[in-house]
Amino acid sequence: MKWIKRLFLLILALIGIVLIVGLFAPKKFHIERSVEVSLPKDSVYNYLKFLKNQDHFSVWARKDPKMKKTYTGTDGIVGFVSAWESKDENVGTGSMELVKLTPGERIDMHLRFKVPFENEDDAYFETSSINATKTRVIWGFDGQSPYPWNALSYIFNFDEMIGKDLDGGLRKLKSVLEK
Repeated sequence: MKWIKRLFLLILALIGIVLIVGLFAPKKFHIERSVEVSLPKDSVYNYLKFLKNQDHFSVWARKDPKMKKTYTGTDGIVGFVSAWESKDENVGTGSMELVKLTPGERIDMHLRFKVPFENEDDAYFETSSINATKTRVIWGFDGQSPYPWNALSYIFNFDEMIGKDLDGGLRKLKSVLEK
C-alpha cells in the first residue's frame, strides 16, 4: 500500500513540476528555413502563391498521398482555403488559408489544425533575389503552445522537429522548380 501512495505522490509531483515550468516556458515559437533556387524571383513567387502546388513539395503531402483534399475559393487569391483529412497521425486534419499576398515578396497563410490536436498557427514564404537568376526562399512558421503544454518545449525541440520537415519541403521545392 505504501508503494501506491509513493507512486501517487510522484505523479502529483511530476504534474506540479510541469504546471510550474509551464508558467515560465515560452508560449510561442518561430521557425525558419531557407533554400536557394536557380530561377528568377517572380517565377518562384508565382509558383508558391498557388497553395495547390504544395502537394508537389510539402513533406506532409508526401506522407499521405491518399489524404482527402478539398478546396474553397480561387487558388492564388486571398481567401483560398486548402483543407486536408488524413488517417495518418503525422498529417492529421486541418486547413490552410491564404490570408495575405505581398506581390513578389511574401505569401502569408493561416493554419487550423483539428486532428491530432486543435491549434491555429501561421506560416509564410518569403522570396528575395540573390541575382537575376537565383532566389532565396524562406519558409517560416509561427506557432503557439498553450499552457501547460508549453512546458514540453524544454523536452521537445520544435525548431528541430518542424524544421526538418521545412528543410525537406524546401529541398523538394528546389528540385521541382529546377527541373
